[in-house]
Amino acid sequence: MSDTPRIEWTGADGVTHALRWRSLADVPPPRRVQLADDTLSADAAYRLVCEGTALLWQGDFHQARQMLQALGRRVDKAAERAAQRAPRTTDITQTFHLHRKAQAERARILGLLLIPFDADHGIPLRRAPDVRQACAEAHEAWQDPKPYAAALRELQGVIGAHEWRKKGVPVPALGASIHPHHGVFSPVRGEYLDLVRDAPLPAALTAQGPQGEAWDIGAGTGVLSALLVRRGVPHVLATELAPRALACAQDNLQRLGLARRVTLLQADLFPLPGADGAPRRAALIVCNPPWLPGHASSAVEQAIYDADSRMLRGFLAGLAAHLLPGGEGWLVMSDFAERLGLRSREQLLGWIADAGLAVAGRLDIRPRHGKAQDRDDPLHAARSGEVTSLWRLTAA
Repeated sequence: MSDTPRIEWTGADGVTHALRWRSLADVPPPRRVQLADDTLSADAAYRLVCEGTALLWQGDFHQARQMLQALGRRVDKAAERAAQRAPRTTDITQTFHLHRKAQAERARILGLLLIPFDADHGIPLRRAPDVRQACAEAHEAWQDPKPYAAALRELQGVIGAHEWRKKGVPVPALGASIHPHHGVFSPVRGEYLDLVRDAPLPAALTAQGPQGEAWDIGAGTGVLSALLVRRGVPHVLATELAPRALACAQDNLQRLGLARRVTLLQADLFPLPGADGAPRRAALIVCNPPWLPGHASSAVEQAIYDADSRMLRGFLAGLAAHLLPGGEGWLVMSDFAERLGLRSREQLLGWIADAGLAVAGRLDIRPRHGKAQDRDDPLHAARSGEVTSLWRLTAA
């Protein structure tokens, strides 16, 4: 028996049918599936998905999109009614957890509206757009093309990612655009990039002249590597564990004409020791880890949530051993986790001290994104006061 995930449903003829299941967020296939089309009312559809029954759409594609919007409105109204009945709380940590729970429930329900795909990612529905290139980019890891089913909501994310990849995201600090791939976090918040652009380069790096090298730990799109090169760093060694992000960084560096000055290396945090077994060292090591401790529910969320602050703690614990004398480690992160009560400033400072590090300085900047001014956001109290910092760390 194949272990390939599948969905199954019983047709009008009483015969059981099956179709492969694909989820870029690693959502398991729904256990109950029934066919649906334009004749199904939104209220009936909402009752079914709330009960856990997935709807495999057979009608017009635009009607499927309208159905998804109708389901979203019903989910939001139900959440609003539940919030009105719930006891009011001023505990921001509890508010955050309730907010994430509501988001997860919304995603679960809306993720039960499915559409079929042909083996080449075409959609065999009336008035369906041509999404083959967008899906091929997102599903490039799958090497066994066969017809499949996926959530319409996930397809919308795939299309959005394709447009970002095609058009690029302007990065003022870089003076150019970055083209994020699906599943790789986009640098839409520019304030942390301004910090890296403006922080003084350590003397140990500039003293090396043409041989100077900086490291970018967790390269993502490659935006920090590109920014360091544009600042005059002769060479950057960028590490990244995710193959999808490595391909994205390579693409961006080639677009910017900087690929020869950046070496990409697949590694978990720091590069492996040299031939003599001693840790490799650099005069500047930069890291922008996920800012919030917690479980990531998708590839993109891995740039936001990090279970038990694994990347942050790993970077701090290994930094001193990889710095050249007089070198600096730049830790770029927001205090949003502290404002949400998920991590304290004392805890962060304790990890820094325990790693044999000292704080040589800190640059701060306030957020410019729209949510910081959105008073209807349940997390507005934390967002409005958020500060993003570049911590300049040295070996103690």
